[in-house]
Amino acid sequence: MPTPCEFHQRVLHWFDGNGRRDLPWQCETTPYRVWVSEIMLQQTQVRTVIPYFERFMEAFPTVAALAAAPEDRVLHLWTGLGYYARARNLHRAARHVCSELGGEFPDTVEGLCQLPGIGRSTAGAIVSIAFGRRAVVLDGNVKRVLARYCAVSGWPGQSAVHQALWQVAEEYTPDQRCADYTQAMMDLGATLCTRSAPDCGRCPLAEDCEAHARGEQQVYPGRKPRRELPVKATTFLMVQAADGEIWLERRPARGIWGGLWCFPEVPGVEHTGAWCLDRLGVEPAAVEVWPDFRHTFSHYHLDIHPVQVRLEQSPGGVMEAGHQLWYNRRQAPAIGLAAPVASLLEKLAPPLE
Repeated sequence: MPTPCEFHQRVLHWFDGNGRRDLPWQCETTPYRVWVSEIMLQQTQVRTVIPYFERFMEAFPTVAALAAAPEDRVLHLWTGLGYYARARNLHRAARHVCSELGGEFPDTVEGLCQLPGIGRSTAGAIVSIAFGRRAVVLDGNVKRVLARYCAVSGWPGQSAVHQALWQVAEEYTPDQRCADYTQAMMDLGATLCTRSAPDCGRCPLAEDCEAHARGEQQVYPGRKPRRELPVKATTFLMVQAADGEIWLERRPARGIWGGLWCFPEVPGVEHTGAWCLDRLGVEPAAVEVWPDFRHTFSHYHLDIHPVQVRLEQSPGGVMEAGHQLWYNRRQAPAIGLAAPVASLLEKLAPPLE
């Protein structure tokens, strides 16, 4: 096996000729921009993140702008990116930085880990890329490269495997060109050492890679033990007033789609009339059951049964400010929507001109 010095020299030589340097967050490297990009890139591919990052930076060019924004505006710009706790933690961290740290990000891994939503690897990426100081990174791409190179067996979600990979990452991380090395390792995992079809012929580490030598690239890193996801079901009521506005409710801060706006839910379509009478004081004029579809979370499947409900009378129910609203598609408010809700809203009757 080559020495750690030889290892990172190969990685950096490859990066000099092949690394990605035109990503939006690389154009102006600041702790704020690196932080936002790293949070967005958690469990999300670069090509998906790019348009979200660009819109986010246009709306919130500084940490102060993000801290001053209402949460609904932040969640609105996150709609469709998933894992919405990331957005809520981003907002909380921005407010903490501005209110408690004078608008300046900590420049150490330990300091950054005190902020909501920032773990050891994300903190390492910010320190190395934004501050140019040595810090160890172990995101999903880096785990894959190191697990294959050193043939570290087992699923990285297991504590012993995770710790072994941190030790390898620590050993190979150089003291110089820290930002380039971090980006290089991420790029290697994203472009060559991919999960399903690694391009070993172009990899600068292939000649010493244990997994490549054994022809066992698909064995590393170990897979998460498979288990059958449970299935839950719910019925969405897409309640439309006579003017076309649609009733939405804000979900609790904790739980799935926390803080986002959704359709009201009932156990089944047979509860539609009772819900309308109880919540709005009117009976539905028409009820149409739409085709079911499935939305999958990391820990269960959710079978959604959409029901369109049209009203002819003006609702008389009392709204709780901040928790319910009539959504006007002609002048859509800047609010965060759960992905299935955003999709269904697009399929409802188009707004009147």
